[in-house]
Amino acid sequence: MYQITLSLSEETALALHLSPEELGQEISLAAAIKLYELGKFSAGAAADLAGIGRVVFLSKLASYGVDTFQLSEAELIEDMTNA
Repeated sequence: MYQITLSLSEETALALHLSPEELGQEISLAAAIKLYELGKFSAGAAADLAGIGRVVFLSKLASYGVDTFQLSEAELIEDMTNA
């Protein structure tokens, strides 16, 4: 397993009103959501990065303004045709 160290000022944690542990969890979740949004991670892989279950991860997407399902118009039409 890789471990990444990120240096942040104390003001950053204070501005977000988070403990260092909570800040680490928040940054992991934000990174996971962004990688999911960019299509670089599946929901399962992103949830694993965030250290939470897939269903919990999917439920948190809306609070970050990210669509739960990212289908192109053609994929959506295909899914509806197959339904």
